[in-house]
Amino acid sequence: MTAMRRLVGLTGATAAMLLLSQVGPVQAQGAAQTNLGTVRLPRAVTADGKPLAAGSYTLRLTGEQATPVVGQTPDHWVEFVQGGQVRGRELASTIAADAIREIAEGTPPASGRPRVELLKGDDYLRIWVNRSGTHYLIHLAVTPSA
Repeated sequence: MTAMRRLVGLTGATAAMLLLSQVGPVQAQGAAQTNLGTVRLPRAVTADGKPLAAGSYTLRLTGEQATPVVGQTPDHWVEFVQGGQVRGRELASTIAADAIREIAEGTPPASGRPRVELLKGDDYLRIWVNRSGTHYLIHLAVTPSA
């Protein structure tokens, strides 16, 4: 029986479910993912409490947000993707272009060009992404060398 014949006589909701099962999963509204660029982590770090090895990763902004504290902008989850697999994730603080000078020292990176910086004492690594004037700051604890 063809797919069209199977749809005849079914209710609208059942027909929609059948059609969706034939075309594959649909991404939920608000769960869109955005590529923020590629970074090279010079050292192993801890991301979301889990180890993340040194290496190159594509940063992918997910549609997930953490619940903000009163007066704070919402943090967004960023995934570290390597070889097509998510290797880790961490929260990124989202800062508007007009407020970035109050938060971070130095000249912001050019739009679309992430910057990786070891912070004072080499205990933390900051990834700074400028995407069309919206800044994302990701702070990761450096894993001590053995």
